[in-house]
Amino acid sequence: MLAKSLALIAMLTLAVTTTKAQTPTPCACCHEKAKQFHFWVGEWEVINPKGKVAGTNRIVLMEGNCVMQENWTAAGGGYTGTSYNFYNTSTGKWQQLWIDNQGGNLQLEGEWNGSAMILQSKPTKNPQGQLQTDRITWTPNADGTVRQLWEASTDGGTSWSVAFDGLYKRK
Repeated sequence: MLAKSLALIAMLTLAVTTTKAQTPTPCACCHEKAKQFHFWVGEWEVINPKGKVAGTNRIVLMEGNCVMQENWTAAGGGYTGTSYNFYNTSTGKWQQLWIDNQGGNLQLEGEWNGSAMILQSKPTKNPQGQLQTDRITWTPNADGTVRQLWEASTDGGTSWSVAFDGLYKRK
């Protein structure tokens, strides 16, 4: 009798545990702020201001829609990079970590301003030894394209020079 009772308890415990494991949890990243950058998700051809293809970019959602992964390939190959983008609920800011195949990296933080996503780095030394701040703005356009404007400043943000300007067109 004791053996049957223990076996029944074990089966009920297993059934409850299995049911809990199969029960989906609510989407932790389905709130509006975590979706602000989703306009960038997709397969893209990126065009520079001269009308030439600069490269391709594939942005996908992963980890239960909590992370956007960017996969960049420059035209002609040779240069690739990946970024991970996410809304940090503890800071209320978007963050990006960029890593490329040349050993470069960039860490950005920022937010949606109502019409564009603007992420900026802290000042770090550039290859010339100057402190440089990077700012990247992604602007969704009415026609479904996205403009990415990357600017750099070596004077504390008084003036900015364009590092990259690309128009994303869906493939």
